[in-house]
Amino acid sequence: MKKPVDLFFKLLELLVVVSLVAMVIMVFGNVVLRYAFNSGILVSEEMSRYCFIWLTYIGAMIAMRERGHLGVDTLVKHLPVAGKKACLFVSEGLMLLCNVLFFVGTWKMHELQMSNVSPVVGISMIWIYGIGYVVGVVMALFNLHVLWRLVTGRITEEELVQVVESEDLPHGDLTDTEALLRDGARP
Repeated sequence: MKKPVDLFFKLLELLVVVSLVAMVIMVFGNVVLRYAFNSGILVSEEMSRYCFIWLTYIGAMIAMRERGHLGVDTLVKHLPVAGKKACLFVSEGLMLLCNVLFFVGTWKMHELQMSNVSPVVGISMIWIYGIGYVVGVVMALFNLHVLWRLVTGRITEEELVQVVESEDLPHGDLTDTEALLRDGARP
């Protein structure tokens, strides 16, 4: 099961790169055309906007898998194990609820988005906002996986605090200044 999931997220990472490159090319090309030739490509403005929407949602799915979203663990890390478990259950439950609402909201807007056509490109807007289906399902599956591991007791105590430390700082109790001094840099 791990292999198809890894492959799926490699595809998502590729889509992020493709979206970013497409945005840069379209926006830069449009800027050059406007300044140099006093013209522009209308499609590039709209498509770069759509690429940005997809890039944002796909990036959110990747960040959730890597536990890269921002979090504050000030209170949770000082709780006993039972308190950490309760906080994780509530947190994952609320995120699951939000993902279900996101999916249902996309479902309810489906008919409207099917008939709504983008002004310049002329494609159905469900191709843009339909990403809500994918995001809602993928992120909900992650929430369900964490909840399942929590309920069955397969989650470690370190995983109860879902905040990942910065990769820039060494692990331990060094402050930013101490870490810089240790590496030979000046604060």
